[in-house]
Amino acid sequence: MKYYIYTLGCKVNNYESEYVKSLLDNKGFIFDEEKPDIIIINTCTVTNTSDKKSRKIINRYRKTFPNAIIIAMGCYIQYINGQIDECDIVIGNKDKSKIVEYIERYLKDKQKIVKIYDMNTIEFEDMKINKYTSHTRAFVKIEDGCNNFCSYCIIPYVRGRVRSKEFNKVIEEVKYLVNNGHKEIVLTGIHTGQYHSEGKNLYDLLKELVKINNLKRLRISSIEVVEINDDIISLIKNEKILVNHLHIPLQSGSDKILKLMNRRYDTKYFADKIEKIRSARKDISITTDLIVGFNGEGEKEFIESYEFCKKISFSKIHVFPYSKRNGTMACKLGDEVDETTKKMRVSKFLELSNILEKEYINKFIGKELPVLIEEEKDDYSYGHTDNYIRVKADKKYKHNQVYKIKITKTNV
Repeated sequence: MKYYIYTLGCKVNNYESEYVKSLLDNKGFIFDEEKPDIIIINTCTVTNTSDKKSRKIINRYRKTFPNAIIIAMGCYIQYINGQIDECDIVIGNKDKSKIVEYIERYLKDKQKIVKIYDMNTIEFEDMKINKYTSHTRAFVKIEDGCNNFCSYCIIPYVRGRVRSKEFNKVIEEVKYLVNNGHKEIVLTGIHTGQYHSEGKNLYDLLKELVKINNLKRLRISSIEVVEINDDIISLIKNEKILVNHLHIPLQSGSDKILKLMNRRYDTKYFADKIEKIRSARKDISITTDLIVGFNGEGEKEFIESYEFCKKISFSKIHVFPYSKRNGTMACKLGDEVDETTKKMRVSKFLELSNILEKEYINKFIGKELPVLIEEEKDDYSYGHTDNYIRVKADKKYKHNQVYKIKITKTNV
């Protein structure tokens, strides 16, 4: 049978979709986007927009392929407790590893399958990938769940509490991926910095992973500022396999809003930690996530946030308008910001992000940087530096190889 997977959302979803793909491939299913017999939609619920997109994709495939088996899984499905009519198999955030079993059961008895669990009580669902088919870099999910309960966020409710992959299994999986040709490994999770297994934490894991032969780059997909301790900063300073880039979510540059969001730091703490990191790596790229238009964000708080981001001088800001999520603490706050104001503030932050990104990239014009080539098309090769600058280069540079390439100009 032929199948297709459509993935929405984060790098954790990407990893889980790749894992499901490996399960199906190993059972003789054939990947085919054009005429699939089975369509799997890995959903997202981080915002209202994510919900709408998840529903839209499900409905689209149901109409386009009326005779296909439609499977929906992931965070949106968990959020709506599996209550969806358009799907034949419904899986929340547990049992993705049993997808082949569920397909075989459905083929046999044609009865709808719904698998939704209480996410507060489950263990880490172990997954392992030996080779990524869709990326030069490979993701490894080392952790799932979150204990922070930021007031705006639905994810702890749909992903459950923090739980981690066994320490030795992470090492083994990374070794497999490197031996199968991957030059860069990206560690990912819902709250990656909270990794813990057998008495070992993220620092212990990083310390072991940088020793792996033939691993060229090790990247953390995202990490909270409070989890970048002195040990990790020391590794950043001394281990060049750790890339020259960190994604550290800020969410707001106003202390009042950070408190309302139930974030676990203030702007002084954040700024001091960034200064420490930059003392270890002078030109490190620091990107961030920012929510605008959160409850209580007046013009004063917006300006504070804007000026703080200018002060930190991020190399890129991923900007999101606040999205009200039923079931979160923020729903009880009141003092909402109207949509027109949100859009205007998003636009201003995107302009700032473009300015800061250009300033950061311009530092490297005339310099040679290591570039991992990820694709070749239209007579050019494309890849990323370790500080995550996308580079367009001559086609003489070959796929999945690292080259020192001189940066000559920017089109940002």
